[in-house]
Amino acid sequence: MADKPNSLVINSPYDKPNQYWSQDDNGRVAGVVEGRRPAAYELYDPRNNTRRVEELETVNRIRQRVDEWRDAGWPGVTSVSRELLNHWYSRGEWDPDSKRWNGGPRPYPFYYCQLEAIESLIWWLEAPEEYRQGIFLQGDGGPWERICNKMATGSGKTSLMALIITWQTLNAVTYPKDKRYSKAIFVVAPGLTVKSRLQVLNPGNESNVYDEFVLCPNEAMRQKLNQVSLVIENWHSLMPLKEQTRSVVKKGKESDEAFTRRVLGKLASFKDILVINDEAHHAYRQKAEVKVSKKEAEEMGIDLEEATRWIEGLDRIHKTRRIRRCFDVTATPFSPTGKKNTEKGLFEWIISDFGLNDAIEAGLVHIPAHREHPFRTNMNTYSGST
Repeated sequence: MADKPNSLVINSPYDKPNQYWSQDDNGRVAGVVEGRRPAAYELYDPRNNTRRVEELETVNRIRQRVDEWRDAGWPGVTSVSRELLNHWYSRGEWDPDSKRWNGGPRPYPFYYCQLEAIESLIWWLEAPEEYRQGIFLQGDGGPWERICNKMATGSGKTSLMALIITWQTLNAVTYPKDKRYSKAIFVVAPGLTVKSRLQVLNPGNESNVYDEFVLCPNEAMRQKLNQVSLVIENWHSLMPLKEQTRSVVKKGKESDEAFTRRVLGKLASFKDILVINDEAHHAYRQKAEVKVSKKEAEEMGIDLEEATRWIEGLDRIHKTRRIRRCFDVTATPFSPTGKKNTEKGLFEWIISDFGLNDAIEAGLVHIPAHREHPFRTNMNTYSGST
């Protein structure tokens, strides 16, 4: 077995990964492998100390298609998307003395994983058929499309959401009849703390991420971005109101229309809503034939009521206003299956993957020096690594 290396960081966070650490059957570092780590997920069972890695075949095929599409110059994209991609990919030169990026449009370039994630979404909606032929993303069985970017915690998910909002809004304003885009955006957060943190997604916020990271190529586009209609809510807003049994005037059960108006607020006047689910593993559609125990869900850090109410609430919005599509962002896109093995609980609509191991190797996530197995992330019977 190889000695533990002094540093696990072997890639730049700003460039496509070109090497990775291999691991032995126990999850320990074995050596450096040239090339990019294949997208995969890790199953680890602490009961018998076994580990198995399953490749994400569709994601690996998508990576290759996106690479080919990028190398060809992003054929098929709108003029807005092309201008954004050129701007987002542009960067200055790194000065090791001042430890600054000089000559670029932003104080810091975007991480490669952020660019690949937004690029994959643009590819899915805008690339010619020849680049997408044979690729199918299976949804969750519901009536609206879901697309998931799998990104490790610490790799910049909030910035990715801002990139999505910028891309969608500027295209929707420029091409109002194009059904691929929407400027009516509903962001659902997993808690009040996250909801507060996500306020930087509002273009009018004094600390907004669009100005901080210069997401727009010019002032004209920045002003157009202000036309977004954005609502950020905690998932609790999707809970149905309790009937007022003791009220003098009994109003009865809240209708879907009343629910939509209450939850969406200023977005209630729009149709074809775009949804962004932050920490989307909390939002999954439980199939009628699958029985999931509360214990199993809790072991995965999921509240069953939260998960089902989250989706049920979005379904009610879809009935009355239509959800054009939903972009899921999460580090652990798993849901309980009611079975002992969890591989079938992985979201089947993942379009890009930058996992924990990738983030460690790029220096985006640091691990305690005392950890015996530097790559292992034990989530009971599954791991959200790469």
